Amino acid sequence: MSFLVPLSCAFVNLKPGVGKTTSAVWLAHALYELGMPPLLVDGDPAASALRWSELANGFPFPVIALPVGDVHRRVNDFLGNRQAVVLDAPQLEDHPRIARSIMRYAGEWIVPVTPAPIELDRMAPIRGEMADVQSLRAEPARSAVLLNRTNRPDATRTGPDADAREALTERGFEVLDTHIARLDLYAQSFGNPVQAKGSAYMDFAEELIKRQDEV
Repeated sequence: MSFLVPLSCAFVNLKPGVGKTTSAVWLAHALYELGMPPLLVDGDPAASALRWSELANGFPFPVIALPVGDVHRRVNDFLGNRQAVVLDAPQLEDHPRIARSIMRYAGEWIVPVTPAPIELDRMAPIRGEMADVQSLRAEPARSAVLLNRTNRPDATRTGPDADAREALTERGFEVLDTHIARLDLYAQSFGNPVQAKGSAYMDFAEELIKRQDEV
């Protein structure tokens, strides 16, 4: 359903509180700063991304609320000539119909995961959800894990979160090279204007664009 836009990315997880909205808002700003002004779709009934934009006196790109079960049929009506769509999905366990509809639309599914044992344990049921939605799509979506709230600011090939990266890879998940460190810059940013330049989310946006170019 997302054939009109080159880059469409949805943040998905079973549980709330994993950083989906923060990541969606920061990624959208990074894409904007890279010259790809996105459409940001808030699919969560809590409307956190939309509220954030209101508190920040607006974002430099449109934010629409679509907490409905047929998001995949509606998004293209709002696209215009935009080249990117970022979708903030609600938690699958509470709003499965909306989340699955968002997954039907997006070409890339990003699962934010904190490198903690309890979070890694939740990944098995996510695989099942992904398989179910893939069966509804004409073309398979790509999927990857974004390590979020990691314990160190530099690369994650070594260090406290390296075990999480290895465990996820062994379970068949692709893990993005970019990771997001546990910083107040992100944790305390709700409701404030965002400047993505120099942040890990700029690296994240560039990695997603590269992945899209390789398709």
